[in-house]
Amino acid sequence: MGSGSKDGEGSARFALTARRSYSLRLAAFYGALFTVYGVHLPYLPVWLDVRGLSAEEIAVIAAAPYFLRVFITPTAAMWADATGQHRALINGLAWLALALAVLFAQMSSFWPILFLAVPFAIAVSTTVPLVETIAVAGVRAHGLDYGRMRLWGSITFVAAGFTGGWLIDHVGAGAVIGCILAGVVATVGCAWLLPEHVGTARTAEPAPRIRAPAHAFREARKLVASPLFLAFLLASGAAQGAHGMFYTFGALAWHAQGISTAWVGTLWAIAIAGEVALFAYSGNVIRRWGPATLLLAGTAASVLRWTLMSFSLPLAALIPLQTLHTLTYGASHLAAMHFISRAVPESAQGTAQALYATVASGLLMGGATLMSGWLYASAGERAYLSMAALAGLGLAGALVIRARWNGGLLWQPSQPPSSS
Repeated sequence: MGSGSKDGEGSARFALTARRSYSLRLAAFYGALFTVYGVHLPYLPVWLDVRGLSAEEIAVIAAAPYFLRVFITPTAAMWADATGQHRALINGLAWLALALAVLFAQMSSFWPILFLAVPFAIAVSTTVPLVETIAVAGVRAHGLDYGRMRLWGSITFVAAGFTGGWLIDHVGAGAVIGCILAGVVATVGCAWLLPEHVGTARTAEPAPRIRAPAHAFREARKLVASPLFLAFLLASGAAQGAHGMFYTFGALAWHAQGISTAWVGTLWAIAIAGEVALFAYSGNVIRRWGPATLLLAGTAASVLRWTLMSFSLPLAALIPLQTLHTLTYGASHLAAMHFISRAVPESAQGTAQALYATVASGLLMGGATLMSGWLYASAGERAYLSMAALAGLGLAGALVIRARWNGGLLWQPSQPPSSS
């Protein structure tokens, strides 16, 4: 009895240590990766503007990765799902991003920047669905709180935005590249610390079983044949894609209003602060409201936010308006992660993450970003009305999810054949 009790306590301690380790390593990687995003997203257009690029050229550089990842990201995710090599692929992408960042930092004209900055953005963004797959696997296997891991990315995004804005004001736009390089170096280091995909690591076999590629394609076909999953892609994709103009021209538009770079960083920080709070209490929020209601709230708030942004509001009005980011990004993304976790069988999780990333941060974000270059050049901040219209389509998709999804799996998984 005594020996059994000690063995049980030892097993419990080991399980607790494993859970904490899994969570901490993911939190560290999110923190490093979003240090890159915290500078790249708001300030790369500022660096490109200083290089003398036009609004249309800036929009092309910002939009091109979203379209190209339509082909690259799902292929990478299906390969990772089939082999279980999510961590190895993330490491390779991190090193590739570092090499590309070093190269495009030396460039000063449109075409060289385009050919280097675009694959850099794809390498960084393709890591997101891969690490999200590892995180969601931890939620299912260990009962981890996704929001508590993900919030560290939001925190470092804020810190990077503040730091980048201060450095641009005091050193110049060249600081943008230095901050991006520092973030990529940290990402490379933290990538080596990532845990293996728990769905592979927990198997009792001596080596992970490799799924037949045909099985991965069958699972992908089931996803795109599901009306509810397509409604989910429309809702979540439109909510995320409607940020396209803000991400590309938000800082430049505020500069045109006379708002300093330091205040630009502060406005971004206000937006992310609500996101951090949401992720910190995401477990309770999801239990109370569920993914469908959160997605509905996110898309409705998106319609309101971008409509109001079209009126060139003063700084005093922008401060409270930025808090809607809690819903437009935070709630819609949190809802997407939990919808995938609950509705998609584990064998198709990575593919579902990739399709979400491809539509949300690919087709719709790319289209919105590319269109925003022409619209901003011709209509200024009134172009935000087109983002509100896109969010309206997402609201329609969210209403379908809210009415028709029963909260369970979209289909019952079949046993994949193994391949030698």
